[in-house]
Amino acid sequence: MGKISVVKIAIVGSPNVGKSVLFNALTKKYVTVSNYPGTTVEVSRGMVDINGTRYEIIDTPGMYSLLPITEEEKVARRILFHESPKIVIHVIDAKNLERMLVLTLQLIEAGLTTILVLNIMDEARQEGVEINVARLEKELGIPVVGTVSTENKGIDELKKRIVSYEKRL
Repeated sequence: MGKISVVKIAIVGSPNVGKSVLFNALTKKYVTVSNYPGTTVEVSRGMVDINGTRYEIIDTPGMYSLLPITEEEKVARRILFHESPKIVIHVIDAKNLERMLVLTLQLIEAGLTTILVLNIMDEARQEGVEINVARLEKELGIPVVGTVSTENKGIDELKKRIVSYEKRL
């Protein structure tokens, strides 16, 4: 009997951008929270089936850069480079696009297969922030999805993009 393959996905981003809400929207159940080995930093892991493929989703601690300063950033970096997720979902607050794209560019430059999630799109629109998602996707050369994870908006689109991106890898 063959082993069921599981595709690993890491969710990264700075604190307070909705990583955990997005993680919960994707996994819905099968969540385990544990301290990362050798640290007091908590990492959540969950499973989700999308179109017959099983994905392990890892909600990493908050990070601002691939050059870690805090213990949380060190753990997130270790997950990215030692656990080798097939896809990295970078979640950013759409209201602070410019400031948060620095990490997106670092992830791309590091050769990590990245999907950018522009979260909190509702608040961005309320503040008059307009984002041309298609143009941003073209400029970055990676999939970009707008979400409001607290309302499950954009989650189905994100799942479709995960599947289509993973199939191309």
